[in-house]
Amino acid sequence: MTLKRLLGVFAVIIVIWLVLPTLVIVPMSFNEASSFNFPPKGFSTRWYENFFTDATWLKALFNSLQVAVVTMIVATAVGVLAALGLSKVKFRGKGLLEGYFLLPLIVPGIVLAVGLYSLFLRMNLLGTLPGFVLAHTIVSLPLVITNVMASLQGLDPRLEQASASLGAGKLRTFFSITLPLIAPGVTAGALFAFVTSFDEVILSLFIQSPSLQTLPVKIFNSVTQTNDPTVAAVAVITMVTSVVVMLTAQFASRKRKRVAA
Repeated sequence: MTLKRLLGVFAVIIVIWLVLPTLVIVPMSFNEASSFNFPPKGFSTRWYENFFTDATWLKALFNSLQVAVVTMIVATAVGVLAALGLSKVKFRGKGLLEGYFLLPLIVPGIVLAVGLYSLFLRMNLLGTLPGFVLAHTIVSLPLVITNVMASLQGLDPRLEQASASLGAGKLRTFFSITLPLIAPGVTAGALFAFVTSFDEVILSLFIQSPSLQTLPVKIFNSVTQTNDPTVAAVAVITMVTSVVVMLTAQFASRKRKRVAA
């Protein structure tokens, strides 16, 4: 019992250590002073007002949402097809191919960013929407594949066989049987792809341009160049958005497990 209590206390300390730096941003975002102060000096919503009235911040937010939504659509479509291929087809070297799809989670982001920068420079994709979507899809795709494959593993193959025996083609079987059953996994993967794209900063720093700059890049530049306290308010808004999407993804994952059970 003593060991369990010690482990519980240790776990609480770790959680506080991880969460505390994030929670500090919240009171800082309501700081009245024109600087990053903690504890804050006075209470004010001026930095939130500045964010929602500043055209450059709103443009960066729109860019991030646009890139994240398109990335979510592309990564989900490609990820579902890849997961179906990996789960349905048996071939030599399948394990290596699965590991290949997971490489973006293993390779350091800076290495991937340098490689994509060199490639996009030759292809004139720097600072373009297709370039951002392609780059973000690369890092989002493994999350979609992982979630969809987990759903496919819990799928009873006899349901698809029964559909085929009743005369349904493969396409109709997929949309009528397979897709509805793996929908929670697809939803979770799509939401993870959205959050990954919305929060991505390393790749975005390398492939940005003055005409297309995402919100995380704008935050980074404001902290390192202008020291604008509006960053604190933007960070809170971004954090809340990511948490809401992640909780939705977790809910979809739990629903997937209940369906599989």
